[in-house]
Amino acid sequence: MSFSRKAGQISAPAIRAVSFDVGGTLIAPWPSVGHIYAEVAARHGWPEVSVETLNRNFARAWKALDQFTYTKPEWAALVKATFSGAIERPPAKRLFSELYERFAQPTAWKTYDDVFPVLDRLKGYGLKLAVISNWDRRLPPLLRRLALHDYFDAIVVSCYARYAKPAPEIFRLAARKLSLSTQSILHVGDSREMDFLGARNAGLKALLLERKGATASETVTSLADVEAFLGLR
Repeated sequence: MSFSRKAGQISAPAIRAVSFDVGGTLIAPWPSVGHIYAEVAARHGWPEVSVETLNRNFARAWKALDQFTYTKPEWAALVKATFSGAIERPPAKRLFSELYERFAQPTAWKTYDDVFPVLDRLKGYGLKLAVISNWDRRLPPLLRRLALHDYFDAIVVSCYARYAKPAPEIFRLAARKLSLSTQSILHVGDSREMDFLGARNAGLKALLLERKGATASETVTSLADVEAFLGLR
């Protein structure tokens, strides 16, 4: 972890809640997006699609997105772009429908090893917890199936909030749901633009999660580092 100030030295008001991004912070596709796409494609007549190609195509298509609002038509376009060049013709609607539902299932995701222990400890310290996520209607039931839902005092999802990160409104909505000031909330996520800068611009404290290694100040490599930042260990 890399902090620009000593752990625990947080300006008033004191942190009373921690909010989290979901994808890449609490959970990740398992074994990978490409594996799941290939698995579903095999059931629809494409048995030898390259996992590596699908992962590469998905990463490229995701990076090129602009103003993504997590609607089904947008997901369908992303799936089409991911399969482009990997199969001989665009994926059928039935293939997309199965993929869409597949990612609503807990078996398509892994929860990072540090998540449950840290959430348990933060709750034990008396902190409120929240989710602030750019996602669609599948997220709340998915969090239930992953046994994560009940940890959170507020779950704010872009499709219901009508705002998406990095818009300050979605962070401020979470603060209202928690009945707290934005300055008393620490947000943790894996996107510098969406999470770190978005939260800062809305008045929250923020930490950037880089699980592969910290590259900047106020960056952590594990959720366990959040406790150190708050001076709790």
